[in-house]
Amino acid sequence: MKPYLLDMLKQLAILGALHGKVELSSSQLGRKLNLSQQTTSRHLIALEKLGYIKREFGVRKQRISISDKGRRELEKEYEIYRRLFEKKDTVYISGKIISGMGEGRYYTVQEEYVRQFKEKLGFIPFPGTLNIEVDQLDLSKLHFIKSRRGIEIEAFSTPDRSFGSVMCYHASISGLKCAAVFPSRSHYSNIVELISPYNLRETLNLKDGDKVEVAIRLGYHEKSRDS
Repeated sequence: MKPYLLDMLKQLAILGALHGKVELSSSQLGRKLNLSQQTTSRHLIALEKLGYIKREFGVRKQRISISDKGRRELEKEYEIYRRLFEKKDTVYISGKIISGMGEGRYYTVQEEYVRQFKEKLGFIPFPGTLNIEVDQLDLSKLHFIKSRRGIEIEAFSTPDRSFGSVMCYHASISGLKCAAVFPSRSHYSNIVELISPYNLRETLNLKDGDKVEVAIRLGYHEKSRDS
């Protein structure tokens, strides 16, 4: 994306177009960016043609909103700055608590999973997972985490069925030790599942819809030092 178009997209987001429609004229927006009305109009036309914004025209002003494509472009920019300012070995993910389908409890009590969790993560998990639906702005960070090497819980089979591998990362939530787990067979791209030796919901008094932040540590491929 051309830098001058990205600058305008960011200014529109600052004015509120990321979360709704903002009403303003080309000259008003131009003054914010120190651009002429004609140049501002050309840039807005380009952003609209490229699919980054949507516009509705009134008598004197226009209503502008940032599209999903524009949001994704801003998320990329946001991720760059977050990586610059946060610790390289820790990534912070925000989201809200949601209920799962009960599958986490079934999988976390399987004997072979439990054995590998204890051996590789340093703890036996409380039955079940704490599920977090990741905020839209943090999805690119979630993809980044998944691209990094984690702690692999290997696949295995029983006489009845097979169980897939799981990639794990040491983590913490509100100071409590846990691990973020990503089953290889999962179909969800916006969910983080946490396992912990604690009942996180009960210990932290969490309910569906509560906002939380998880610190996920990268580059640690052995038992957590505080295990």
